[in-house]
Amino acid sequence: MILCKTVVELKRQIAVAKAEGKTIGLVPTMGALHEGHASLISAASKENALVVVSVFVNPTQFGPNEDLDSYPRTLEADCTLAEKMGANIVFAPTPKEMYPSKDMTWVEVTGNITTVLCGATRPIHFRGVTTVVAKLFNLVQPTRAYFGQKDAQQVQVLTRMVKDMFFPLELRIMPIIREADGLAKSSRNVYLSAKERQAALVLSHSLQKACALFSQGERNPQKIMEAAKNMIAAEPLAVIEYVEIYALPELMPIKGIMVGCNLLAVAVKFGTTRLIDNIILEVK
Repeated sequence: MILCKTVVELKRQIAVAKAEGKTIGLVPTMGALHEGHASLISAASKENALVVVSVFVNPTQFGPNEDLDSYPRTLEADCTLAEKMGANIVFAPTPKEMYPSKDMTWVEVTGNITTVLCGATRPIHFRGVTTVVAKLFNLVQPTRAYFGQKDAQQVQVLTRMVKDMFFPLELRIMPIIREADGLAKSSRNVYLSAKERQAALVLSHSLQKACALFSQGERNPQKIMEAAKNMIAAEPLAVIEYVEIYALPELMPIKGIMVGCNLLAVAVKFGTTRLIDNIILEVK
């Protein structure tokens, strides 16, 4: 496996792969890799001749007082895991390498899709995400790019960007990977104390309760959200940011569960750690 730390090094490797006609899989990450990332890398390895994993804690998607400085950085371990799962290249640039100009060029998706859920409290977040992912798409020129369903809103935003910007690639959205007890894998889980880690199980439990109501025929989104919210609120260590349902793919508000896919998403803080989770409620 090759570790590239500069754009020049990466472009040299990509040029060789393109000249050889290789398909390329890209797995964008911010490092601190876990089993969720491993599943993305493994899928990319099975479907492409060359796999590039980016490891970059992107400063432009963090707002004031967020955890940019303390975000876990474990490049050596990340490279070991990436290679084990089939990566051929790890691209680990510095912020200066990715953002060489003092005045920024932005790629931004606008509208309801970026202003609800996480976008309501993190107004610059998705602009940072789309900008850095667009840069990675331009550098790697992937055949396919791999993202996890845990970041459900990000998935929809990037899908819109790929469509609107005519990026010639396929987005592969992979299932949420969970711990044995149901907690969704996240790089931020390492921040949790033992008590917070146990309390965080209320996220998956609340989604399971909502899903059970839905399976029993409940179609009133307020009742489904209320069931999930009440369960989370009963946990003393949980501070709710949102528990909401929107229609996919545009994340539009709904008065009733609609035919098609509907996203139930939650964001909750445990101490200083903000976690997200979600399920899809599908009506055929």
